[in-house]
Amino acid sequence: MPIKFNQKDAMEQVQQRYKKAEKLLKDDEKMESFLTKLEKKMKWIPFLREEFKSLPILISMVRSYWKKDYTRVPFRSIIAIISALIYFLSPLDVVPDWIPFLGQMDDALVIATVWKYVHRDIDDYRQWQKNKS
Repeated sequence: MPIKFNQKDAMEQVQQRYKKAEKLLKDDEKMESFLTKLEKKMKWIPFLREEFKSLPILISMVRSYWKKDYTRVPFRSIIAIISALIYFLSPLDVVPDWIPFLGQMDDALVIATVWKYVHRDIDDYRQWQKNKS
């Protein structure tokens, strides 16, 4: 039986992780470890789908918010991003990561769905990065 996973399902997966994301954001030690694990996992993706190319900016934005360097982003956007990153990092999600190709498809859809939700905030963050340089 094929697994069906769409944008609505992706957003539900993100929303299910909101409380975990809020808790993570309040724990400095776990947050640093989480961001480091994300950066390591990115290096092991066999191919970089278009959706995964956005991961570095998402991680950078979360790190800037967490360190209070950039706080102009709405809290709900940061929580959505962290929730999507939690999903991405989890090896056991709707489609387990150990299944070749398909294991990354659901992760890519979750990242792309959140990107659509927060893209204006990301644009603002990029502008802030340019202006601070």
